Amino acid sequence: MSQPEVDLDQLSDNEKTALETYMAVTSQEPSDAIQLLRRSEWNVQIAISKFFDGEGPDPVEEARSAMENPPPPQPNRRTQNLMTDDLAEHFSRAARARVSDPAPQVDTQSGDQPVYRPPFILSILFTPFNLIYRLLCGSFRLFGVLFPFLPRLFNRTASPALRGARRNTTGRRSLGPQDTAARFIREFEEEYDTHTIPFLENGYNMALEKARRDLKLLVVILLSPEHDDTNCWVRETLLAPEVLEFINDPQNNLLVWGGNVQDSEAYQVANKLKCTKFPFAAVIVHTPNVSSTAMSIVGRLAGVTTPSEVVNKLRRVVASNNGQLEQLRSSRAEQQASRSLREEQDSAYERSLAIDRERAQQRREAEAARQREEQEAAGRQAAEEQRRRNLAQWRLWRAQTLSAEPGPDVKDAVRVSVRLPSGERIMRKFAPDVDIEEIYAVVECYQISQEQGGEKPTVTEPEGYVHQYTFRLVSPMPRVVYAVEEGGSIREKIGRGSNLLVEPIDEDEEDADEGEAVTDT
Repeated sequence: MSQPEVDLDQLSDNEKTALETYMAVTSQEPSDAIQLLRRSEWNVQIAISKFFDGEGPDPVEEARSAMENPPPPQPNRRTQNLMTDDLAEHFSRAARARVSDPAPQVDTQSGDQPVYRPPFILSILFTPFNLIYRLLCGSFRLFGVLFPFLPRLFNRTASPALRGARRNTTGRRSLGPQDTAARFIREFEEEYDTHTIPFLENGYNMALEKARRDLKLLVVILLSPEHDDTNCWVRETLLAPEVLEFINDPQNNLLVWGGNVQDSEAYQVANKLKCTKFPFAAVIVHTPNVSSTAMSIVGRLAGVTTPSEVVNKLRRVVASNNGQLEQLRSSRAEQQASRSLREEQDSAYERSLAIDRERAQQRREAEAARQREEQEAAGRQAAEEQRRRNLAQWRLWRAQTLSAEPGPDVKDAVRVSVRLPSGERIMRKFAPDVDIEEIYAVVECYQISQEQGGEKPTVTEPEGYVHQYTFRLVSPMPRVVYAVEEGGSIREKIGRGSNLLVEPIDEDEEDADEGEAVTDT
């Protein structure tokens, strides 16, 4: 039966201490922890064992026995097996170094850096000091070959300024990284004839970047011409058929970069890679679990080795890292495929969007053209209606302004007979000095005069309206056209009398007449 919850303030100091210790190990809730500690008679060790291993069949008996035979107090002094612990720590540290030892980049100089040459007089004055310096450097170099730990010890204890400043005492001209690599390859070919090692013809930093970008293993080979075993190792080990076959096998995904430690860049690489013995080779691979751009050293070969040792070492390194590289390649291929698919989808979407925009533009243009046509049609209709109203108003106004027909007392009145298109005939007299436009006005207002009879309402002339007659007056025999634009009095144009015909003017004919008038002008 479960115990009820107890307020923490009701616990004693020892119980509170036991509760805190138990909860720090198990992270259990306080209520459950108090119940389990109570069943264990507040023995923390028994409670922790019950939490992880389960409670036994008789927890009360276990608690009683624990109280009767308490466990011995833990000694403050730590005991350990020095041999086992030291070996385990040594191998674990070595394994961590092999896995996570970074491969840093180096600071290189540009190829166009000028070489400082002191004046000739100073060179003569300092010649004895230069000879002594060369002797001392040669002696230290000999000690470095005999005792390889000395250069490493100097690099660790010396200041960064001394480590970074290394005077070129070999007489080799300082070049850029790419030119230095090309010089190393050329000297290697001259020394060892034709070879099939695919050295990268670029700097160390570019080789690291290429290995990271291509997801390949980079084999860094550092040679020291001053070392006695260099020539033998290169000919018998590095250029051995099995080593060349393994390096050139495309399935192994190996890149090879080589350098002469007499050059500044290769010397810095040797220090960065912690090289203590020549000839030296290291295998570097991209480790994305450290960072997205991290390059780590996963294998080293120092000193004289046999071809089988080199091949076995490289094979183990390739086998242990090839799976991770394949995963990275697959991931990159998937990313590239998804990126290409996304680009294709985006391109298709952009094309579809462009088509939709073009169609929408066409619809807008068609709608705008339709609206313009409707507006133009409405405008033409409104203009036609306004013209008709103005024409009707003008006819009413002109009918009331027609001159009266001359009486019998006017001897020189002109008698005109006008035959309308409907067959009706207008017989009327006109004053001789009246303009011929009066006859046109009579014909234009004939229908209005017949409808109004004797009534003549007062109508004003429409503003802004210029009336144009849609007919002409023609004398049939001989055919003479009396144009209203020509003007003149009736007596001058017609004489004492005449029979005239009304001919309607077509729109095409009006346009032709206007074109001829413009041409004549």
